[in-house]
Amino acid sequence: MAPADLSLHDRFGAIHRRRLMIISAMVLALFLSLGLDLAAGPAGIDIGDIVGGILDPQSLALRYRIILWEVRLPDALIALAVGAALGLAGIETQTILDNPLASPFTLGVSSAAVLGASLAIVLVPVLPFLPEAAILPVMALLFALGSGILILLIVRWSGGARETVVLFGIALVFLCNALTAGLQYLASAEAVQQIVFWTIGNLTRAGWLEVGLVTACFMIILPFSLRQVWIMTLLRGGEAHARSMGINVARLRMWVILRISVLAAFAVCFVGAIGFIGLVGPHIARLLLGEDHRLLVPGSAICGALILSLASFLSKALVPGVIIPVGILTAVVGVPVFLGLLAGRRKTI
Repeated sequence: MAPADLSLHDRFGAIHRRRLMIISAMVLALFLSLGLDLAAGPAGIDIGDIVGGILDPQSLALRYRIILWEVRLPDALIALAVGAALGLAGIETQTILDNPLASPFTLGVSSAAVLGASLAIVLVPVLPFLPEAAILPVMALLFALGSGILILLIVRWSGGARETVVLFGIALVFLCNALTAGLQYLASAEAVQQIVFWTIGNLTRAGWLEVGLVTACFMIILPFSLRQVWIMTLLRGGEAHARSMGINVARLRMWVILRISVLAAFAVCFVGAIGFIGLVGPHIARLLLGEDHRLLVPGSAICGALILSLASFLSKALVPGVIIPVGILTAVVGVPVFLGLLAGRRKTI
């Protein structure tokens, strides 16, 4: 039967099944990327040994067990957790602000985290009850969450006007960048090098605690996002349409920005300001899955995780014996895929 002969219900069902198959393929690609990421490195552990070492750690020699469980698994899993968090935050930012160029960093959360990390590097503060190694991520987290609180105050003050939120976020980005540049001007060459290295983004500093915290944050926020998928899909028709259906857009924007701020803060505070994922991941998911947030929300999280996982693999595989900061490679991985999808979409129009 030709597609034109099908009823509307049947055509919708066919489209929905095709999109579910796309999500299944994305999940499969995510597992393959995780396997490649775990196998990359100079130790020479093959996929079979990795699978056996995960199922039965005692089957590996002590050296390989330490490499797998203390180095490779945390690095690979933090890539998935951070990528998923940024992908989820990105799709909610673009929808709630009705701006295709919006991302979690548009709101200034990432720049505030960089400012907090820079203060920790330059001033080396002493915080009670915190070990020295925890001061930098805690400062980054506090500043990122603080920027989220400022944005929520602006949302409340402006009545939820998205133009005000975007403009304030851009102003906050410039302010935080200027203060960070001032700190770099006053800091030593070694401190400046640390700030630049942190700003680029690096997954190798994360351990099991960081993996657990970012994953827990994502798993706590995700149900709230899934609960509002119908409302967010409705919002894509315009604010006036949403208001006519009884949606309190200002209140919705406040709660969504709270979710975005928490996700972005936890995503960047441990691994640095990894950009691009929250911008392009949702667009790739939208090109593949359409505007239905029932599929677009999990699809954006999967796309973000997949892009960052592939970047993590390439960071170890491109130059033998050298780990390239993953923030350099996120655009290298994401842009060609994004442009290819755009080209394919133009051919079908």
